[in-house]
Amino acid sequence: MRSHLLSGKVRHRRSQPMVYELEHDVFYLALDLDEIDEVVGRSRLLSRNRFNALALHDRDHWLPPAGDLRSSVHQHLREEGFDPTGWRITFIATPRVFGYQFNPASFYLCRDEAGKMQVVVVEVHNTHHERRLYTLRPRRKGNGWVDSMDKDFYVSPFIDRDAHYTVRVQDDPGKVRIAITETELGKPLLTATLVADRKRLTDRTLLRTLLRVPLATQKTIVAIHLHAWRMWRRGFTFRRHSEVTR
Repeated sequence: MRSHLLSGKVRHRRSQPMVYELEHDVFYLALDLDEIDEVVGRSRLLSRNRFNALALHDRDHWLPPAGDLRSSVHQHLREEGFDPTGWRITFIATPRVFGYQFNPASFYLCRDEAGKMQVVVVEVHNTHHERRLYTLRPRRKGNGWVDSMDKDFYVSPFIDRDAHYTVRVQDDPGKVRIAITETELGKPLLTATLVADRKRLTDRTLLRTLLRVPLATQKTIVAIHLHAWRMWRRGFTFRRHSEVTR
């Protein structure tokens, strides 16, 4: 199977108006959309659209929420002017963990039949149950792929929505690196990076990962609010969701 487990770290570094850094252990599933049913059929720990220790629910993703994720992604690509027939699409996200799910960002790496990266879709969620899809047409730069887009979406109370993202993707045989750099008024503001090693997607590796990073999604939402409180205490300007127009 082409699907696999990603295990690594997420790092954030805020550079303005003062330096603030954080780092957390994380894991993601990197699922070939053509293999999802085969993957869950082989696992006792991972299910699709039903409760388990780990679960992928199609409706947790896409906009509007997907009934069948593969169909939704393919329809979107066709609407964007692509023919995804024969494409390999790798979906990178953290599943529900004991029923709870929160992905600040999920990624869809879309390669054509020749293996060339044609599209990267970034799916961003905020803590107000809102979603935003960004469809990128990355160009090769060095060993990876890069593209940019306007933010235009409320994510953090400490960053205005009128910011700009640059996304870099390096998808190597043994490791995945994704970096999102955010600028505001042309100045670097925040860099978020995911660096993760590929592992075989088996019940053994899933169990080890659950023991190493227990309650991963629950910890993510707690960490978001904890770091927000710390930043507010340090004097970062706080913008409420109700004060920002999407």
